[in-house]
Amino acid sequence: MYFQHVYDKSLAQASYFIGCQKEGVAIVIDPKRDVDTYLEIAKQNKMKITHVAETHIHADFLSGSRELVALTGADLYLSDEGGEGWQYEFPHVGLKDGSTFKVGNLKFEVFHTPGHTPESISFLLTDVPSSDKPVMMFTGDFVFVGDVGRPDLLEEAAGIKGTKEVGAKQMFKSVERFRQLAEYIQVWPGHGAGSACGKALGAVPSTTVGYEKVRNWALQHENDETGFVKYLLEDQPEPPKYFAMMKKLNKVDRKLMTEVPALKKLSKEDFKAAMDKGIKVIDTRMKTDFAKGFIPGTINIQGNNAFATWMGWFLSYDEPFILIADEATHDDLTRKLMRIGLDNIYGYVPGVEVWEQLGNKLEKASVISLDEFKDILKTNHTQVVDLRGAAEYKTGHIKGTDNVFIGTLEKNLDKIKKDQQVIIHCQSGDRSSIGYSILAKNGFKNVKNYSGGMGEWANAGEPIVTDN
Repeated sequence: MYFQHVYDKSLAQASYFIGCQKEGVAIVIDPKRDVDTYLEIAKQNKMKITHVAETHIHADFLSGSRELVALTGADLYLSDEGGEGWQYEFPHVGLKDGSTFKVGNLKFEVFHTPGHTPESISFLLTDVPSSDKPVMMFTGDFVFVGDVGRPDLLEEAAGIKGTKEVGAKQMFKSVERFRQLAEYIQVWPGHGAGSACGKALGAVPSTTVGYEKVRNWALQHENDETGFVKYLLEDQPEPPKYFAMMKKLNKVDRKLMTEVPALKKLSKEDFKAAMDKGIKVIDTRMKTDFAKGFIPGTINIQGNNAFATWMGWFLSYDEPFILIADEATHDDLTRKLMRIGLDNIYGYVPGVEVWEQLGNKLEKASVISLDEFKDILKTNHTQVVDLRGAAEYKTGHIKGTDNVFIGTLEKNLDKIKKDQQVIIHCQSGDRSSIGYSILAKNGFKNVKNYSGGMGEWANAGEPIVTDN
């Protein structure tokens, strides 16, 4: 058996290439959309991708399953569980609980594991020439390292009311079934730490059934469905806005993108005309560079591992947008955008110099230090806004601060005061840089960014209060 774990750090998303070396055939489970990665693995190992499979209709990334099928001619294996409304709307080989199929000498058995979503399935793998017992389980968003998939996304992100309690109870039953599996079975989940599909995901890539029985909170609630449901549903992080669109696009027949597109460079005249039309401009530079000089009206979303997530919060799928991005970053940024289906890139400019070439001046962000922040707190008429998520705020915050989650800031501008000084902060400055750019774009002139955030504040031993 050939096995390769493919991990996308930007979305904390795992996919798997598993091949039968004797037969020269392979399966890919839960592929990302830029599928050239899997084609290269197949080429290097002289294998043909004959099977592509998914564990469920994903909410956090745009699956590359159909792109991979289009390029390889592989068969597509998808869940037919979940009942009405949970069926994929394009041709595939349907799978039910107990279904089996083979990839060369590798046997895959389907487990229906609802909870995260009604149609979720897991795959048990048996390496037939070596053993008649399963050795690996690919769990998707069912069991993670130290956690299980959240059941509230359908309600919180996709707006399907009354589903989270039902999903939590289904998850309890699925976990009890998982408990009965042999402890030596390796568990390979669909996500790692940093994913919004759970609240306590571990950072190591895999685990075992036995290890999870010892350390996973979800397996400590045997015969306690009420306690399990309560803990599973409380304090989950805010689901990114784009999740609802992913649910739709992963289910319906959509346009395919089988290669990474090239970006169009805009002339300074084209750039000005686009800005005059109101086309959104995203400055992908680091927050420190943005603070030193930025084009008025642009939004700072750094091109780091969180780039796709925040782009999904602040852009809609029907609007074009422009990137301020150095050419060396294009392949990385375009792949990250592909993975959540943000394909409507109008063009790019390599830097903010284009604005100065047009005869305009850059603006500078007002960034303050810890000492400056503490001095300002001693005065009156200052609003301090914590841009972190509600669960983070509840765990510990600076006394007297207001909480407005950065992802919803544009919808809550009325909560930011224009008649007095405002200081914004987050954990370490990335989100507050986004926030500063959004507030500046919307005409706020009285904002300062305490970039050190709660991380610096706590490390300095300053007082923190909690919501119990």
